[in-house]
Amino acid sequence: MIREGDKVLLIDRRGKRYLVTVSEREFHTDLGILKLGELIGKEYGSRITSHRNEEFRVLKPDINDIIAKMKRGPQIVHPKDAGIILAYAGISPGDTVIEAGVGSGALTIFLANAVGPNGRVISYERREDFARIAQKNIELAGFSDRVTIKLKDIYEGIDEEYANHIVLDLPQPENVLPHAVEVLRPGGYFVAYTPCTNQVHRFFQAFQEYREHFYKPRVVEVLVREHEVKKECMRPKTTMLAHTGYITFIRKL
Repeated sequence: MIREGDKVLLIDRRGKRYLVTVSEREFHTDLGILKLGELIGKEYGSRITSHRNEEFRVLKPDINDIIAKMKRGPQIVHPKDAGIILAYAGISPGDTVIEAGVGSGALTIFLANAVGPNGRVISYERREDFARIAQKNIELAGFSDRVTIKLKDIYEGIDEEYANHIVLDLPQPENVLPHAVEVLRPGGYFVAYTPCTNQVHRFFQAFQEYREHFYKPRVVEVLVREHEVKKECMRPKTTMLAHTGYITFIRKL
């Protein structure tokens, strides 16, 4: 049941989506005015009608809806890359994850959703403006209870005594290796997201000094190609979401 203060996703007949907070107010669209108070007490999946008799379907938003509508500053880690990070590192409910390079908070939100209410995400960010944007987006997602943003450069050290995993979106992840050796629990993953090949190569050169502490590295790149499905034929779309970054995984022994 929908209550006052809940966030809902409205979808019009064109497929346009609106993320709104339910309250006793009007919401204006080009298809008419909606009285959001009418949603209180309704079930997700129901409909609401504008003053122009246009129907909107009402759904419960998931994290992808929130990320699509949240405020952005720096470039985000895309869902295709976040999904591989969560899957390959086996990030699970109850885990403690240290993240650095929080940016707009998209990957932070995916991590927070994976660790659940009993887990923790501690995010290091050295830029105050990015931290402010990320904090608002994390609040929008409803994950303030499990995410802590620290205004600190992780290259200088990690405050926490242990972590199940460390996930970095930084230009020089190799600078965190000496801290990870001390903090990362056996079996946990060190994950580095880097956009350029020279960054991966530099990381591997630095990694040689710490090889005895980790299982062999794995580097992946994720490409997504959607297809058009029509009555007459099915074919790949002419555009695709190709390279965004290389993701390096190493596991603590």
